[in-house]
Amino acid sequence: MKEAIKFTMILSLILATLIGIANWPLYGLIALIALITSIGLYDIFQKKHTILRNYPVFGHIRYLLEMIAPELHQYFVESDTDGKPIDKNHRTYIYERAKAVTQTHPFGTELDTSNKNYIWMHHSIYPAKKITKLPRIIIGGKDCQKLYSASLFNISAMSFGSLSKNAIKALNLGAKAGDFFHNTGEGGISKYHLQGGNLVWEIGTGYFGCRTKDGNFDPAQFKEKANWEQVKMIEIKLSQGAKPGHGGVLPASKNNKEIAEIRGVEPHTTVLSPPGHSAFSNAKGLLQFVQQLRNLSGGKPIGFKLAIGSKNEFIEICETMLETGIKPDFITVDGAEGGTGAAPIDFSNYVGMPWEDALIFVVDTLNSYKLKKEIKIITATKIFTAFDIFKALCIGADVCNSARGMMLALGCIQALKCNTNECPTGVATNNPRFVRGLVVSEKWKRVRNYHKNILEDFTELLAASACNSIDQLNRSYIYKKVINEWKSYDLIPEITGYNKH
Repeated sequence: MKEAIKFTMILSLILATLIGIANWPLYGLIALIALITSIGLYDIFQKKHTILRNYPVFGHIRYLLEMIAPELHQYFVESDTDGKPIDKNHRTYIYERAKAVTQTHPFGTELDTSNKNYIWMHHSIYPAKKITKLPRIIIGGKDCQKLYSASLFNISAMSFGSLSKNAIKALNLGAKAGDFFHNTGEGGISKYHLQGGNLVWEIGTGYFGCRTKDGNFDPAQFKEKANWEQVKMIEIKLSQGAKPGHGGVLPASKNNKEIAEIRGVEPHTTVLSPPGHSAFSNAKGLLQFVQQLRNLSGGKPIGFKLAIGSKNEFIEICETMLETGIKPDFITVDGAEGGTGAAPIDFSNYVGMPWEDALIFVVDTLNSYKLKKEIKIITATKIFTAFDIFKALCIGADVCNSARGMMLALGCIQALKCNTNECPTGVATNNPRFVRGLVVSEKWKRVRNYHKNILEDFTELLAASACNSIDQLNRSYIYKKVINEWKSYDLIPEITGYNKH
């Protein structure tokens, strides 16, 4: 930001000088020489920047180009398929469905079908009749008293504070219109979440919205809010894919007075969620906490979200379920490719198991302990397209969530400024200057449209596979290349195991 202000001032002075040259050539030329000389002298004697000391005046060009490099790369360099973390084709896919405009692609695939990472689904020359209404997934085991009927596709966890108030309102109104759920993220329930959409209240390690002054879990606060009508399920966040084992980060620039009151923290400070929970420290404690929340919420579905690191820890949780008889109603599986507003780069790049492997492992482990039928699996990493949903359900998931997909539906342009409070689209910022640009009355419709159209696409894939029901999906429908041979997921050694059905 300081560099931007500096360059704006310099450019303004240069412009003023040029105007002076045009009108009073001699005085303008003298002013220009004086300006360049002043900048050059400053650069030579300052000690912070080596480039400017060695290349006075001209060195500023390097910083100017560096400042706008992400935009230059996105608009003029990257192809439709190589943008990171979300390529242009996927962004366009979401925009088109959110805006309900042309949803076809010309001239064939741009993907390299010979690439070993290419994945495809088989179809039938005798397709099924397209179903007109997708089934809803009932979440809740034998100990749950208030079962919830979930859509196949929903809004993944994103907190108020990480997202703007307008973004939260638009998401919730979209969820209300489309009858799907909206996960609050770990930042607590704000008034902007209460627009009529169904909520999944996420409880993170900071216990925001239900914490004591010293940051521990407060049962009384939890009980009050968990029994609100809008809250349909509660999710305990153990870890998330983008930063497993690290906890959440809310930069001080985003932590205004309103957000601090909702979370129960000091305003204008950087808020760090602890890496782990203080309410429990082992598998038995986790399951007892599940039971405690179920009792306090009046029997609503309780689950937990995690990224897989140690396989043995998840196996221990499954064994403890059998020992104690306490089972969650759902488990949300995140992968290392998951998104976040702010995380250390090492955690984003190198910590945690990738999504596909994590989902396969969780499904197969639950099946091996005969727990899968009682516990629904929600998955939430880079779910952007109908094929992503199809693949996830074939592997064994029951429900899919999307965070970045929903952000793009709101108008996110992948500016990669989520952690700076300078998101130009008003999605991931609390700066009023940018937030005003996100008009709730328009954007909620795009969230609803994206949900509706992606599921419409899914029904077409389902019909193409000759399936009349999602219950027929399994790993045999998905193929990838192993050495030089295409194999379905149910025939690949590292993927086989306990299939969904």
